[in-house]
Amino acid sequence: MASVAKSPYTKEQISAWLRGLLTLAWCDGNYDPQEQKLIADLTKDLAIDDEEAVLYKSIEPEELADILGHDPNTGENFLRTAVLVAIADGIYSASEAELLHRYSEALGLKIEALESLEHTLCEPDGDHPEAQEIGNAAPLVSPPHPHPDLLHPLKDWLDGMDIQDPSLARFICKMVPPQCPFERDIKLFGHKVVHIPPLCKLNPLYEQLVGLRFRALCYLADECKEDISEFT
Repeated sequence: MASVAKSPYTKEQISAWLRGLLTLAWCDGNYDPQEQKLIADLTKDLAIDDEEAVLYKSIEPEELADILGHDPNTGENFLRTAVLVAIADGIYSASEAELLHRYSEALGLKIEALESLEHTLCEPDGDHPEAQEIGNAAPLVSPPHPHPDLLHPLKDWLDGMDIQDPSLARFICKMVPPQCPFERDIKLFGHKVVHIPPLCKLNPLYEQLVGLRFRALCYLADECKEDISEFT
């Protein structure tokens, strides 16, 4: 998709950036059809011919840092988008936390605001019956919502990101849902088996996700002069 806005990043940097985000999205072992479609769209958007060798391939933090370079602003903006990918589904897992830490180290950055994210870390429920069965992973248990003051530095840091690249803006618009999903009950044979709360209740950083998506939409519409109807 052509854009009138000029990105400050090279095509190689954007490709590595998106590979880093997708590596984080996949680190829990899931790779659903929605993620597959997202990759196909991104590959087409970047005009990449060999998509199997590029976006489908995970990237090590050291390789990512080498390609992104030594600009701390670029590194911080990558980490901001990585955090938003990690918590987009309302679950922040240990594997995501470990990879984020490796990204930060490779980029030579120590973001104090990221420490507060540990308060949202989900832990396996070792007492759950499924955890006692060989071969079954224990379900994740969300911690109690931390006090708003604990997450305030992280929220300010996330809100400080400027959108400067069309491909990243489109990625954000596709990753973040346009509205908080309604709560619903999952029923089997007429009986409720699980209750799913609204994403905005599940995710204490939902407002930051929505704010970033809004800024991405504004950037595409105002700076890139693109039609954003597919994202609304």
